[in-house]
Amino acid sequence: MIDNKLVVKVRIVGEEYTLRTEASPEHTKSVAEHVDRTIRAIMGGGSTVETQKAAILAALQITDELFRERAAVEMMTADIRQLASDIRPLLPPAKRGEDGNLV
Repeated sequence: MIDNKLVVKVRIVGEEYTLRTEASPEHTKSVAEHVDRTIRAIMGGGSTVETQKAAILAALQITDELFRERAAVEMMTADIRQLASDIRPLLPPAKRGEDGNLV
């Protein structure tokens, strides 16, 4: 079996990690930089926080960001479906599509 994963080295809070990924090196480094920035922001927030606890708090913050974005996408998708449903009757029959999808 051929392994198409790339090896990308990143640095997070001063520690180097070697990652095997199918994503581009640019994407992987960008993700690692986001994690690094988030951990450093938590550690620089005034109170003394151990790196491991800061990493957990960063994971919670990043997961919260992800969940909020997913919810926003779901709302937007529902809005688009409703808009398509509202517009469909206004289209000529040939443009409505047999399965109800816009052509």
